[in-house]
Amino acid sequence: MLSDNFHYLCCRYMTKEHKIRHVFLYKDYFINFYSRQRNKVKEKIIWTFRIIETLQIVPIDYLKHIEGTSGLFEIRVQSGSDIYRIFCFFDAGNIIVIENGFQKKSQKTPRQEIETALRIKKEYEQEKKEKDGK
Repeated sequence: MLSDNFHYLCCRYMTKEHKIRHVFLYKDYFINFYSRQRNKVKEKIIWTFRIIETLQIVPIDYLKHIEGTSGLFEIRVQSGSDIYRIFCFFDAGNIIVIENGFQKKSQKTPRQEIETALRIKKEYEQEKKEKDGK
């Protein structure tokens, strides 16, 4: 279930502009990460989502393809000196499926985090395939 704070921030920051893309939170993966963050970080995450949803061309500072993967991206959030990454991928062209996130503590994204994101992406695709097949 979404937290009241997340709902408030989404309504506050995401309703006044035309959306080109739409954020979809897959299961509780993102919420589990989001709920552990400080309010300042939460606000920056929502602000970054708004950028991704409303800009035709999203700067690489906010959204970047993960090299060596098939369609996996990272949403890039910085709050002060803290750096966060939230994995996502596209579905049906304009839907951004939000997965898990983590606080980045080294220059390179840990392989274990990428493998977890790929597993979640595969899980989503399998569930969608099964749903569409029925």
